[in-house]
Amino acid sequence: MDDVEKAILISFDESGAIDSELKLQAVNFCQKIKETPSICSLCIEKLCFCKLVQVQFWCLQALQEVIRVKYGSMSLEEKNFIRKSIFSMACLEGINDKMCVVLDSPAFIKNKLSQVLVTLIYFEYPLIWSSVFVDFLPHLSKGAVVIDMFSRLLNALDDELVSMDYPRTAEEVAVAGRVKDAMRNQCVPQIVRAWYDIVSMYRNTDPETCVTVLDCMRRYVSWIDIGLIVNDAFIPLLFELILVDGLLEQLRAAAAGCVLAVVSKRMDAHSKLSLLKSLQISRVFGLVSDDNDSDLVSAIAALITGYAVEVLECSKRVNTEDAKVISMELLDEVLPTVFYVMQNCEMDAAFCIVQFLSGYVATMKTHSSLQENQMLHISQILEVIRTQIRYDPMYRNNLDMVDMIGVEEESRMLEFRKDLFVLLRNVGRVAPEVTRIFIRNSLASAISSSSDKNAEEVEAALSLLYALGETMSDEAMRVGNGLLSELVTNLLSTRFPCHSNRLVALVYLETIARYMKFIQENVQCIPLVLAAFLDERGIHHPNIYVSRRASYLFMRIVKLLKSKLVPFIETILQSLQDVVARFTSMNLASREPAGSEDGAYVFEAIGLLIGMEDVSLEKQSDYLSSLLTPLCQQVEVTLMNAKALNPDESSLQLANIQQIIVAINALSKGFSERLVTSSRPAIGHMFKQTLDVLLQILVVFPKVEPLRTKVLSFIHRMVDTLGASVFPYLPKALEQLLAESEPKEMVGFLLLLNQLICKFSTLVRDILEEVFPTIAGRVFSAIQRVVDSSVTETNTEEIRELQELQKTLYTFLHVIATHDLSSVFLSPRSRDYLTSIMQLLLHTSCHHKDIVTRKACVQIFIKLIKDWCAKSSGEEKVPGFKSFIIETFATNCCLYSVLDKSFEFGDANTLVLFGEIVLAQKVMYEKFGDDFLVHFVSKGFPSPQNLAEQYCQKLKGNDIKALRSYYQSLIEHLRVQQNGSLVFR
Repeated sequence: MDDVEKAILISFDESGAIDSELKLQAVNFCQKIKETPSICSLCIEKLCFCKLVQVQFWCLQALQEVIRVKYGSMSLEEKNFIRKSIFSMACLEGINDKMCVVLDSPAFIKNKLSQVLVTLIYFEYPLIWSSVFVDFLPHLSKGAVVIDMFSRLLNALDDELVSMDYPRTAEEVAVAGRVKDAMRNQCVPQIVRAWYDIVSMYRNTDPETCVTVLDCMRRYVSWIDIGLIVNDAFIPLLFELILVDGLLEQLRAAAAGCVLAVVSKRMDAHSKLSLLKSLQISRVFGLVSDDNDSDLVSAIAALITGYAVEVLECSKRVNTEDAKVISMELLDEVLPTVFYVMQNCEMDAAFCIVQFLSGYVATMKTHSSLQENQMLHISQILEVIRTQIRYDPMYRNNLDMVDMIGVEEESRMLEFRKDLFVLLRNVGRVAPEVTRIFIRNSLASAISSSSDKNAEEVEAALSLLYALGETMSDEAMRVGNGLLSELVTNLLSTRFPCHSNRLVALVYLETIARYMKFIQENVQCIPLVLAAFLDERGIHHPNIYVSRRASYLFMRIVKLLKSKLVPFIETILQSLQDVVARFTSMNLASREPAGSEDGAYVFEAIGLLIGMEDVSLEKQSDYLSSLLTPLCQQVEVTLMNAKALNPDESSLQLANIQQIIVAINALSKGFSERLVTSSRPAIGHMFKQTLDVLLQILVVFPKVEPLRTKVLSFIHRMVDTLGASVFPYLPKALEQLLAESEPKEMVGFLLLLNQLICKFSTLVRDILEEVFPTIAGRVFSAIQRVVDSSVTETNTEEIRELQELQKTLYTFLHVIATHDLSSVFLSPRSRDYLTSIMQLLLHTSCHHKDIVTRKACVQIFIKLIKDWCAKSSGEEKVPGFKSFIIETFATNCCLYSVLDKSFEFGDANTLVLFGEIVLAQKVMYEKFGDDFLVHFVSKGFPSPQNLAEQYCQKLKGNDIKALRSYYQSLIEHLRVQQNGSLVFR
């Protein structure tokens, strides 16, 4: 072993036993050898004598790199030497009377040798080395070793150059075209003849070699003359190989792959149809019913489905009546087997079931009525859909427990089912009655054979029924028909033994909810609906995921049926007693820990039921009292004992209080403002008492953020429910909420004030004047940290919260200004913050990255100008405001910020902002007249003078659109004139 071989072995070592420094030296040594002039002769010498596969691979790799990089600079003699040596290795010929050992090496070495040959072909075929393929053919008589090498060469040629399955450069595409054209003209017929002879000769003695040859041939069918394959010799041979029992299964599968390549070859539709008919494909149908897991069955399945796709495509493209009839006959012949394959065989990844079936269903849309065989095919398509959407029983436990495997499988099936349900809708449009009967029979079959063991079949049948409901309009569902009525009644009256299964229970409830429009018109079904949701199939289901979803769906059903449920209120409340008791019971220690939202939908449903005016006042009061009283008592007891609780008890109690607030909040959603304030004030009084109790939470637990958030949410609810009668409770509530000044808390507080302002407008002036100074002080102190924060800090959670606070502040100021409450800014205690507010609004209106926020600030200025500035030149309402607007706001916001090239007129939001800026100028002129105009023109308009004159003319006119259009063209003119530099500032 010489130094070169040692270096190569060290460089390839992956054992970790070699010192890293030594390995690096070896790699560098090998790299230097590649750069020597004698590298090619060195590599060929090593390939002749050395049996070390690492050395062989390195030499072949080096040769390929040298040819790729240095081919243009090589001497003619060197090229001839490489060509002759490599070809001799591939053909099992000696080099200088010495036999090369490469073909005795592993497959990856022979593959590398074929790649080196392809690299030579890239540069030399056909102009320099025109005989490469023809010269190879006589050597095939040497037997399997050379045949294998020739097949590897053709495969490598396909992989490295010809196949369009890989991205190619324009140069590679051109070379591939040149090579294919030359091969077609020169040697393809001889190669095909060689394939035929080899397969005929070796089919019984060396079937593995035949498999290699056929797999190679399959790649070339797409671009060679199809007549070389489709003839009286080759096609019978291929079918004989497929059909003869006892041959190597891989050989039969390889032959099927070649026929599939023939079937898939692109050609004129009429020629393709003749070819497909001539194949008599029905000969292979029987092969798919044997062993469904074998390679042969998979290959036959791919052949049959590929054939069906091509026949369907022909049926769309042929334009004669006879051809259309033939194509439909061929489809009718193959479809039953295709349906069998879809349901029972492993499908080829390239075949899209939905795409094929959707294409076939589309052909039926042109028919006025379906023939008997088409009806049969529709039924089979529906059976395929049912089979395909069925879950695999092996995942049953995972799906029920919702573990990671179950979650992944459910997500996969949800995605997989989407296209299948689209197909179901299309089938339903073509054959609505057949579709409904199939779904009815599927459901009936699932009901009759239902057991714990067939949960997947039941789930699939219910999913089909649900999907059918999605295809029906509300009107069609309301009207219904005999079949629909039968379907829904069967659904409601059935108790499946596998109802404990999570997926079955969920789809069952979802399907009932889907058909609620029918149930609305058929009130006799309501008791069955209520039973399904209130017993162990729904809210009382042992699986928490099912019971939660049932609670939500039940709330939606109550919202939909409402007054129709009045006769059932007692029954419903009785059924939900245990759920409610989990909240109203004083035995807190016995409660199971749960999320704070658990039970919210149940209480919302109860609220919707008992909050109707159809319920008598007496009963309504009793119902509400029976719920609110124990809940409030629990809160009061907890608040009284708060100091005596240890940390564990305190944590449990706080969680319980959160649940109680959520429950009360949800309950109140069923009561309208009119009912609790006008028609039944006694009900309103009960909610006021509840609000009084819950506000105590803010006093006793002032720093528990989750509790504060829940109470704040309840105050929001009470503002909507109690209307103006909530006012007496607001001072206390706002005082407690203001006790904390964290950014997140302040955002919630401002949103509450926004709600109050939008609902009550100027009625909240006194409250607002009281709290505004405190808000302004805290918010300005907080958002200053946004301004001060460095770039590296802008992604921290704290800074994001502060940015959210700043955004909410702009909305808050905008709501104040646009609801006639701008006088709040001028109250004695708020005036200290006026300058800060004006500067913030000015900076934001000019520079904020969010255009919508800039627009809001400009709108605030417009409103303040209207509110605070009179047309007369009398005493100013706000001293200094007029000069600030004219000298600062007008020039900075209305001129300089617009002149900046970052102000993009092509953006829709920016154009809306621009419209507000133009409107601001109009309002300033109306209020300040020439004081504004003279200053604005003198600051912003350079010569010529006519620009200023035209602007003044447009501003004084009444056409705001014309003003906006002119001002935009003026700004664009000024940008060009100043070349983007505001030198006139």
